[in-house]
Amino acid sequence: MSKPSSAAARHRRSRAGRRTAVFSAAAVAAAGLGAIPLVMSAHAATDLAHQVLPAEDGWAASGTGTTGGSDAAAAQIFTVSTRAQLVKALGSASNTIPKIVQIEGTINANTDSSGSTVSCAGYASGTGYSLTAYLKAYAPSSWGRRKVPSGTQETARAAAAAKQAKNVQITVPANTTIVGVPGSNAKIVGGNLMLKNVNNVIVRNLTLDSPEDCFPQWDPTDGPTGNWNSEYDTVTLRGATHVWADHNTFTDGPMYDSAEKTYFGREYQVHDGLLDITKGSDLVTVERNRFTSHDKTTLIGSSDTDDASKLRVSIHHNVYAGIVQRAPLARIGQVDVYNNYFDTTKLNGYAHSYSIDSRAGAQVVAQDNYWKLAGGRKASSLFSGDGTGAIAGSGNLVNGTATDLDAAHNATASSSKKIKTTVNWTPALTAGLESSAKNLPISLARTTGAGVLTASGGTAAVAAAATED
Repeated sequence: MSKPSSAAARHRRSRAGRRTAVFSAAAVAAAGLGAIPLVMSAHAATDLAHQVLPAEDGWAASGTGTTGGSDAAAAQIFTVSTRAQLVKALGSASNTIPKIVQIEGTINANTDSSGSTVSCAGYASGTGYSLTAYLKAYAPSSWGRRKVPSGTQETARAAAAAKQAKNVQITVPANTTIVGVPGSNAKIVGGNLMLKNVNNVIVRNLTLDSPEDCFPQWDPTDGPTGNWNSEYDTVTLRGATHVWADHNTFTDGPMYDSAEKTYFGREYQVHDGLLDITKGSDLVTVERNRFTSHDKTTLIGSSDTDDASKLRVSIHHNVYAGIVQRAPLARIGQVDVYNNYFDTTKLNGYAHSYSIDSRAGAQVVAQDNYWKLAGGRKASSLFSGDGTGAIAGSGNLVNGTATDLDAAHNATASSSKKIKTTVNWTPALTAGLESSAKNLPISLARTTGAGVLTASGGTAAVAAAATED
């Protein structure tokens, strides 16, 4: 793997000579202006909104690096506080002009153009869909288990789902930075940020509450007993390149899976993934986020036949707490997982199954991570695979003890599920790699997730520690 050129590294350094005048959401609303450009003047240090991915910081630093909307002109810098303002500021998927969109406060994606909340019943209105009728039409006792639903109620369900999708799926164009305004508890509730066939995007300092699909589809052919399948991830990458997701908090809260009912003997699942990287996405860095209270967390590669030259992803210095599985599940690509903290304690009803799964020939490097085992979990359960994927593990700690997780898994796995222990590449873009994982439970508790970054681009916890010293 080649490292970034010196020119690219210089391009990603802090730009002197920028200052952003931040308008509050209240002032914007009072003026009745919606999403308005911010005023910029020259000759000041780079702030949080203008920061770019540092050199050698994971796969997204490769080649031209990831700069998002840092080159945005004054007219392309916005502060927004509603879904309508966010959509307007982002513009169309084909608009590649650099832009910075700063989110202040909470944005509810399930709202109409006037800001009124739209309920599941509101989306279903006029479509003819009702859950009661749907359950009656496709009950296994009458519909059977050999074909997917079709007919009047499935058509109505799809129509209602399309109405919800228009609100909750928010298209993010190329050359964009989306960042939460420090101190504003910046949050998107129920939204699906969609990065489809775009390049150069940054998402930072946001709490992202997982979307709830009002209209899951029943598929009796999915597995031996069927499944309810939901539609929306919190952040979806499909064919996206050079993406940096940093200091966000991803969660199902406050609607946890334990609150859902069971139909046809299967959980009525309204959540999909938190951060899925699929369809030939490439050169992605996921760092210093908190993933909490969720089942299927991160899928890398949605098909066993995806592009073998892509799906290169770095995942480092994240916290996983109350995560059931897919942290991550990787297919095909070259994935570097380092300096993360995994807490397997059951949380909000979410019980751990496994952490890292390598399949379809994926080449995963898992180095210097820390696992906390709880509730009878064993080291053999932390890795998973299909017999074709590899995980080169080194320096990993389990409850503070160095542990060979490949050996632990393979000792109990069937011959067809054993993990290969060597990979075909060596990570080179590993900025910030700590050679020991022992301090990660403490250090990452203070420096990950939304709300710890300051307006100047620093980390509040780090700044406080430096002051104490």
